[in-house]
Amino acid sequence: MLDQRMFANIDWTLCVLVLMISGVGMIALSSATLGIPGKEDYLIQQVYRIVAGIGVIILTQFIHYRHWARFGFLMHILVIVLLVLVLLYGTGGPGSPVQRWLKVGPFFFQPSEFSKFTLVLALAHHFRDFEQPKGNWLWMIWPLALMAVPVVLIIKQPDLGTALLLLIVFIPIIFLMGIRLKTIIIIGLLSLASLPVIWMFVLKSYQKGRILTFLNPERDPLGSGYHIIQSKIAIGSGGVFGKGFGEGTQGQLNFLPAHHTDFIFAVFSEEWGFVGAMLVLLLFLILTLWSLAEVLKAKNRVSAILITGIVAIIISHVLINIGMTTGLMPVVGVPLPFFSYGGSSMLSMMFGIGLLLNIRMRRFEKK
Repeated sequence: MLDQRMFANIDWTLCVLVLMISGVGMIALSSATLGIPGKEDYLIQQVYRIVAGIGVIILTQFIHYRHWARFGFLMHILVIVLLVLVLLYGTGGPGSPVQRWLKVGPFFFQPSEFSKFTLVLALAHHFRDFEQPKGNWLWMIWPLALMAVPVVLIIKQPDLGTALLLLIVFIPIIFLMGIRLKTIIIIGLLSLASLPVIWMFVLKSYQKGRILTFLNPERDPLGSGYHIIQSKIAIGSGGVFGKGFGEGTQGQLNFLPAHHTDFIFAVFSEEWGFVGAMLVLLLFLILTLWSLAEVLKAKNRVSAILITGIVAIIISHVLINIGMTTGLMPVVGVPLPFFSYGGSSMLSMMFGIGLLLNIRMRRFEKK
């Protein structure tokens, strides 16, 4: 139930930040799709997704965040079932070697985008009254299983970027639970020891190529290194103030692949320059710091875990996406939140923002 106090406690600053980022994203998308046939459809669909996302935010408020966490495990199981269905019946588009989407009527749905948020909900409920036992590792088995099962299924699609994000989201939540330094060191050593196995038996040939290309993009400038090289050219050629709306050469002349999805930041940087790029980063930084400030005010463990997990999802998306476009990270296909074209990404991110607002609205509660 909602009452007047909750409406009085709506975090309008967070709402404005999300709308501002989405608005700048629409400007970037409108330019990135200028050279694409049927560009109006892309813009209209993205507007629909933003409106639907706002609807998701509103609907999220009607259920207490503790209840969202309580049903988090069931939601996580549902997403895992959908991930299995993706492997059996999923699609990646004509001629695509990947299987990441389920087709439901005229719509395409990507369950992996929601797995990050259901993982956070499931962990929040699991750790709600948690006390770490001394000298006992068994407490880690269930949280690891909640994280590992979707990671394995997502890697099979294959989607290394989203699998990596689940691992990244898992780490700060475990830190929040007070995991001991000895345990962290052991997990780190085991992870390092598993790298050769992952390289030989898990990674696909194109994923290995992306990692090698990250180390030296010039080794294959017309193949696996093409994305990074063109993206760096776009960002570098933007200068301080950019070339102007719709005047970028790399995006408008289609030199830059996926310029309306994973590499939209490069298109925006080329046209709006260093100043525009810094504006986007500043908006994301304010969004992150504003949300993290709530962790210090959290009145219970569930809200603290939810805020930590959701902020980790958003900031890791931003860092990985911009790291990809600037050549600081391998290309792993991670979208820029509220910017990149895509329905599942937009709706899942709006759901996360809805949970943050949900917690903020109920800050007057005693527990």
